[in-house]
Amino acid sequence: MAKRELVETFETVFEADEGGGFHVYVPTLKGCHSWGATREEARDHIREAIALWLESVRELGIGECRRP
Repeated sequence: MAKRELVETFETVFEADEGGGFHVYVPTLKGCHSWGATREEARDHIREAIALWLESVRELGIGECRRP
């Protein structure tokens, strides 16, 4: 069962992988996904993925990012 929580003010979805670990993604940031062996590791990785996603959008001038 997926669990949702706020990370860096973005709602994230944590899903337990069948083989262990957690897949995590941000529904409002298309393509912003990560993984971790533990929930804490997955949270750390998605924080980094969010920062990189936002940086890429700013650098490319793709559009405005809105936080919920």
